[in-house]
Amino acid sequence: MNETAAELIARSNRLGADPKNTNYAGGNTSAKGTDIDPVTGEPVELLWVKGSGGDLGTLTESGLAVLRLDRMRALVNVYPGVDREDEMVAAFDYALHGKGGAAPSIDTAMHGLVDAKHVDHLHPDSGIAIATAADGEELTAKIFGDEVVWVPWRRPGFQLGLDIAEIKRANPQAIGCILGGHGITAWGDTSEESERNSLWIIDTAAAYIAEHGAAEPFGPVRPGFEPLEPAERRAKAAALAPVIRGLASFDKPTVGHFTDSDVVLEFLSRERMPELAALGTSCPDHFLRTKVKPMVLDLPAGASIEESAARLRELHEAYRADYAAYYERHATPDSPAMRGADPAIVLVPGVGMFSFGKDKQTARVAGEFYVNAINVMRGAEALSTYAPIDEAEKFRIEYWALEEAKLQRMPKPKPHATRIALVTGAASGIGLATAKRLAAEGACVVIADLDLEKAQAAAAELGTADVAIGVAANVTDAQAVQGAIDEAVLAFGGLDLVVNNAGLSLSKPLLETTEADWDLQHDVMAKGSFLVSKAAARVLIDQGLGGDIVYISSKNSVFAGPNNIAYSATKADQAHQVRLLAVELGEYGIRVNGINPDGVVRGSGIFASGWGANRAATYGIPEEKLGEFYAQRTILKREVLPEHVANAVIVLTGPELSRTTGLHVPVDAGVAAAFLR
Repeated sequence: MNETAAELIARSNRLGADPKNTNYAGGNTSAKGTDIDPVTGEPVELLWVKGSGGDLGTLTESGLAVLRLDRMRALVNVYPGVDREDEMVAAFDYALHGKGGAAPSIDTAMHGLVDAKHVDHLHPDSGIAIATAADGEELTAKIFGDEVVWVPWRRPGFQLGLDIAEIKRANPQAIGCILGGHGITAWGDTSEESERNSLWIIDTAAAYIAEHGAAEPFGPVRPGFEPLEPAERRAKAAALAPVIRGLASFDKPTVGHFTDSDVVLEFLSRERMPELAALGTSCPDHFLRTKVKPMVLDLPAGASIEESAARLRELHEAYRADYAAYYERHATPDSPAMRGADPAIVLVPGVGMFSFGKDKQTARVAGEFYVNAINVMRGAEALSTYAPIDEAEKFRIEYWALEEAKLQRMPKPKPHATRIALVTGAASGIGLATAKRLAAEGACVVIADLDLEKAQAAAAELGTADVAIGVAANVTDAQAVQGAIDEAVLAFGGLDLVVNNAGLSLSKPLLETTEADWDLQHDVMAKGSFLVSKAAARVLIDQGLGGDIVYISSKNSVFAGPNNIAYSATKADQAHQVRLLAVELGEYGIRVNGINPDGVVRGSGIFASGWGANRAATYGIPEEKLGEFYAQRTILKREVLPEHVANAVIVLTGPELSRTTGLHVPVDAGVAAAFLR
């Protein structure tokens, strides 16, 4: 790697690792230097700059755009003016060096045109607080003297690059600037100097706010809107989450994230919160993820679940009408179509903040950006008056043709994208295979198991907490089941898909089956799946988005195998629950189906726990031959693996069988005695 590029990546990672400097995927950095042109063998001046869509904290060489500096700067000669400056983004492609690396971003001009070897453009809360203050220009002079220059708001683009380049030329003493309504830019002759200047601006702004700012910029505590106690707060959040997610998914499905941090709860408890929230966010990175403003529940913390849910539905209707009016006020004939009128941020006083997006990471980051916005409002109000960019400018960016093009380039979502699945007994065997397949198809997965450590280890196999979490769930205990459901909705906003897989078996003939044997198996499978389905159905109904419940039953639910009275009877119970719930829940768009596997030996927790040895003894064969034995008695002569059952779950819960409910699908390689009839 080129030494200059390596230096840039190291600086970027340091700056991006600290949230006080910039938000996730926010800002960009650059460096200018020389490398050898492989065509001429001569040195060539290059610009390395963070490409479109990257994140400073995790930036690697592949995330850099690489341009020839002479060609990039020559674009000044063909710049058609601010009314056509969007065309310049495509023109950057003609200045790329070699394969060019990542796609150049809209801020490339800022980095290329400024006469400094190293440039940082960041979105720190302290800097944006000054940038969004009503008297930001005066504050900039008071705080920084002539070392930092004020730049009035201008939409990111080629003209902004020209403006900053001119400011740098006209103010040789300056180390950076405050971009009105937006953020900061700093520069230096070395990478160390640029980083030092960036941090000095950020820290100086933060120190000034701390020393000179008002103590309570959000006003006094609003009586009745104080945070609920933690247990009550989480319980109310879990109860409201499905309702809120259903509202946020009116136009298109979303995944959610819940935050009840001190920063959020303090903001929600203050008298000025409603008026400040209504002003919306300012920095483009903020409102592109949070929408121009949040939806705010206007009831005190002690309002009942029923009252809160009813009011949220009323507010959602009003929010959608308000957003549609905002679109109509500013849309032009060539504006992209309205993308959706649902809120991305929902604030519930006393409880916390719900944020939404196309996946868990997007939802979480949206919440993080609104926390940034809260910090910005606090800083601006502490010194002055919070004055974000006006609504028309927000619309220009939200419905920017370049932003629309970026959205259109995104890959097609996977079949189970935005779906939230809970799988019981998922730390091994069929449950784990199902969880892995659901995650691979785009779902967020909650792995529920009796053993919490195993559940969490299994979740870690699937990826980060944005993909899967592990929770403890004793399915025989209604309170424990409700706790697992609550964890699921607080982690991902709701629930769409439940797989009743938890099970065990004791292979005994009738006269050796004890009452305890009978009760244990019926508690785990018949009662357990009933309790899980009941708790999940409440969430699915409150969401109003439909959903799927799948029972992993067994071919034994219809086949009278030997020495298996308790297990087979409880599987028959589960099989009929499928039929009963399919009828009862169909009016809510909830589909209920079952899968009847046979003899899944490899990877099975049930077989590993002694069941396999018992079944092998019943059939008079060695235990290691059990899988082969089961395969040979089937029509297809093939062994059934956990992955085969997982495949059936995917098909049953996917779009292809959207009109199927009450069905049992055999996954048994063909057992004639278990044919459904």
